[in-house]
Formats: sequence, structure tokens, C-alpha cells
Amino acid sequence: MGEPNPKRLTEYTCLVFFLILKVLLSFVLVNSVYELHRDEFLHLDQANHLAAGFTSVPPLTSLFSWLIKAFGNGVFVVKLVPAIIGAIIILYCWKIVGFLKGNLLAKCLVAVACICSSLLRLNTLYQPNSFDVLAWTAIFYYLLKYFDKNKARYLYAFAIAVALGFLNKYNVLFLIIGLLPAIIITPNRKIFIDKHLYPAILLALLIISPNVIWQITHHFPVLTHMKLLRATQLVHVNRIDFFITQFLFFISSIFVLLAGIGSLVSYKDFRKHSWIILTYFITLIVFSYFKAKDYYALGLYPVLLAFGAVYLSRVLAKKYILTGLLFAFNICSFIYLLPLLMRVYSPAQIIAHHKRFERVGALRWEDGENHALPQDYADMQGWKELAALVDVAYGKVKDKSTLLIRADNYGQAGAINYYSKYKNINAVSYNADYLYWFKMDKPIKTFIMITGANDEDPDRKREQHYFEQITKIGEIKTPYARERGAGVFLLEQAKPEVTAIIKAEIEKEKNDY
Repeated sequence: MGEPNPKRLTEYTCLVFFLILKVLLSFVLVNSVYELHRDEFLHLDQANHLAAGFTSVPPLTSLFSWLIKAFGNGVFVVKLVPAIIGAIIILYCWKIVGFLKGNLLAKCLVAVACICSSLLRLNTLYQPNSFDVLAWTAIFYYLLKYFDKNKARYLYAFAIAVALGFLNKYNVLFLIIGLLPAIIITPNRKIFIDKHLYPAILLALLIISPNVIWQITHHFPVLTHMKLLRATQLVHVNRIDFFITQFLFFISSIFVLLAGIGSLVSYKDFRKHSWIILTYFITLIVFSYFKAKDYYALGLYPVLLAFGAVYLSRVLAKKYILTGLLFAFNICSFIYLLPLLMRVYSPAQIIAHHKRFERVGALRWEDGENHALPQDYADMQGWKELAALVDVAYGKVKDKSTLLIRADNYGQAGAINYYSKYKNINAVSYNADYLYWFKMDKPIKTFIMITGANDEDPDRKREQHYFEQITKIGEIKTPYARERGAGVFLLEQAKPEVTAIIKAEIEKEKNDY
């Protein structure tokens, strides 16, 4: 047997170190005062309603949720999934550097660049965004390998990565829109005469076909979802801010990022990979045109960081002081910015440092206004309190089979289902996927209603005609919670027409959606 290769052993040791570090930091740098995010509750609930599609997201996230449920559905497991996905992103970056014949310095540099960036924050939330970045990075990697080796297996791997990206988040279509012209105007357009391309495309279509069929049979709810998104959120997107934020996401790794962009533009050894930088610019332009959210483009950056790391490792060869300064800047600036990037501060600490957060736009919500906390942070407050109030109401109901629990929005419904001490409590809402999860097989006799934070009918005058007794159980009082003021009401002894009214409202919401 041959002796183990010390160089390879060192590389594997470094890789394992960075992968473990990435996962650990995803837990250590999050203040325990924060609960799960409203979107996370929705994704977790999808495990109980597996389907080929959902109104909110494609079906892949529901399969991750099913696995999380199988492993106990605890917060640790919920957070472990995006953390592991983030580690795999670093693994792909490591592989891209290896493909470019980068040395250990380059590999360490790209790992640090990924960790000391907004990607770390992204990987603390159980949302499709983490896998979206992973899919984009894998797509770039397999195309790089294919254009270099011209081997069919990389085409099929590319097709599978696109398909999984599609089943995770339709955002990957923007990458395809950017890739097509970039490939066509470079010598890599020879891909279109490869006989394996079209079977690979058919494979991708086969993988995504259940979801496409679901969209067709449900009259493309994704289009309605996009219209709603544009009307309520994207309307406040500023295009200049979109481009500025692209660099702020990687401000600690800015030298690596700029090296990646610059080297792909002008470095001779990277000229054959010009399709990557063209894809980058085209995709950003398309995103800007549609006024997309800034983080939609995050998947473009791991590959750029990999190229930048390789380029800098060559420029800084044997320049130990400059290399040390680069690492020092990357790590130290990240530590300085840590309160702005990660949820290490409690709400009280954020209020105390209000100006610092406001200066960088962290307090601006999707409504275009500044608030006390960053929007994501406010979306992680008050959920346990809400579930406890609903549990009080639920405990007062004798016949649970004729009970309906309806929340004002999907965040409330999901939080109740997750934090309630009662299993299968089945809170629903007229919002998002919950609209399709109502169980109306028996007449409704008791109704637990959760109102919005700014409800205009605090005395429930609208429902007084339909119920014999209405009791307010309480409301969310957690300071700075986005749902602060949301009330919980117990409505008892419903009149017979209530069931028909609710069914009609459900159908109306479905038709509108």
C-alpha cells in the first residue's frame, strides 16, 4: 500500500474544518431570543400535505420538511438543514477552485469568503433560498466541467441540477435566461450540437413534469403569486439599491469578489470562461428590469468568489504579508459587521443601536418604511405567545370535531401548528397554501379566530349575529413583534349558516387566487 499523500490529507483536513465551522456558526451566531420565521412555519406544514405543487413554492422544500418531521421536527433539525446546505455550497466552491487548479490558499480563501458573507445569514433560515444558491452553484460547476471535458455525464448532472433548482424555486429560470445568450455568443455554443443535450433536457423536463402538470391543472397559481408579490413587495424595490446591495452582501469578501469579476473580464487564463461573467451581467440586468429582491441574485456569487480566490492566490503567491492582511480584513471586517449580518443582538440591543442599523437600510421593510427591528427579526417574535393563547381557547372546546381554527395569515397558522402543545390542531388561513387545507367535513359549531395586528373590528361585531357567545382570549403583546396586537377569539354556538358562509368564502378566495 502507498503512503498517504500529506498534501491531500492537509486539504481534506482544511475542508472538513471549514464545513464544520460553517455549520457551527449557523447556530452559535443566532440569539436564542428569536423564534422561527413565519415562512419556516409554512414550509414545515407542507410536510403534512405532500403534493406535486403548492401556491407558495415548488414541492422540493416539502420533501425536506418531511425529512425534518421524520427526525422529530425540532428547532435544531429545522436549522440544521439550511446549515448543511450552506456547507455543501462551500464544498462546490472548493471543487470549482480545484477545477481551476487552485492551490490550498485559494481553497481556504473561497471558504472564508463564503463564510464571512451574507450567505451565512441566509443559511440560518429554513427557506428555499439556501438550496437555490446551491443549485445555481452546482449548475455553474457542471457546465464548467462539461465545457472542459465535453463529457455527457456533466450535461446530465447539469440538467438534474436545473431540474432540482426548478422544483425548489422558480427563480432558477432567471439563471437560464442569463445563461442562454451568454453561451450563444461565446464558442461554448457548440453545446447545442451535442447529441446528449436534448436527452438531458428531456430528463430535466421529466423530473419537473409533475410540478408543471400541477401548475396547469391549478391554472398557474404561480402567476397569481407573482402578481401579488409585485403589487405588495416588489413595487417598493429600488433598482439602484438592488445593485448596491449586491456588493454589500459580500462587503467583507469584497476584494475576492472584485477579483473574480475583474479576472473573468480581463485575465487571460480565464478568458475561455467568459460565459460566466456574461451570465452574471445579463442575469442582473433581467433581475433589475423585473425589480426583483436583491437576494434573488445570491446564487451568482459563489462561482465568482471561487474565480477571485484562484486569481488572488496566484497574484499573492509568496506574498505572505499581503495574504495575511487579506484574510485579516475578511475576518475582522466580518466580525465588526456581525451585528448587522447575523441575529446576535436582542431586540433591545438593536433598539439601543438603532442608528447603526438604520444607516445601512437594515430597518427598511418591504413596505418601504423603517421600523424598530429588521423585518425578518420582527417575523420571529410573538409566535409562542400566540400559540399559547390559542391553546387556552382550544382547551375550552369540548367537541373538537366541529371546531375550526382560522388565522389571519399563513405565519399565524403555521406558528400555531408548530408551537401548540396539541398535536394536529390544524390551524388554517385564507392565505397561501392554507387556503387548500381546510377540513370542512362537519358543520362548524365552534370557531377560534385569530385577527390581524391592525384589525378594524376589535369587538367582532361582524360575527355577533352568527354566534351565541364571543370571548376574547387575549392578544400578542410581545414588543416589536410584527404581529403585535393580533387577537385570539373563541366564538361558540355557531348558527347553521356559518358553515356555508365559510365554504363560500373559501371558494371565493380560491377563485380570486
